Amino acid sequence: MPHALRLVVPFVVLVLTGCAGLGVGREPPSVFLQSFRAVPDPAGAAGLPAFEIELRVINPNPEPLRLHGAVYSVRLDGRKLIEGVANDLPAIDGYGEGRITLSAAVDVLGGVRLLADLMNQPRDRFEYSLDARLDPVGFSRDIRISETGQIDLQPR
Repeated sequence: MPHALRLVVPFVVLVLTGCAGLGVGREPPSVFLQSFRAVPDPAGAAGLPAFEIELRVINPNPEPLRLHGAVYSVRLDGRKLIEGVANDLPAIDGYGEGRITLSAAVDVLGGVRLLADLMNQPRDRFEYSLDARLDPVGFSRDIRISETGQIDLQPR
């Protein structure tokens, strides 16, 4: 057993050292919420609002930033109403910036509660919080964004 251990330990150290060296000297991309707005729901889901979430991504590295996908959720007035995923995301050129647009519809049960709230207390503005995770190709860490603000539910 000690002989096998002598062979395995250097191999494990070599693999871990190689993985740790990937991405050295690379800066993490910056992600900003560009817009979050209500849009007409193309599926006509009982008049529930649909949303368009636009993220601005800055890639400070020479290689293009390719993304496997994104996972995101939105809360309105503290209630989670939207969860979604996206996998058809554009690559961001090296030393470049680009925009990623995520489309989301309100969960039907959450939407019914939202409509009931609107019937009891009509209003056009809500507090929102957005949490998103972008999954880059390769060994890079996930890119996370958390934003809060107000949204106007009247489409423009």
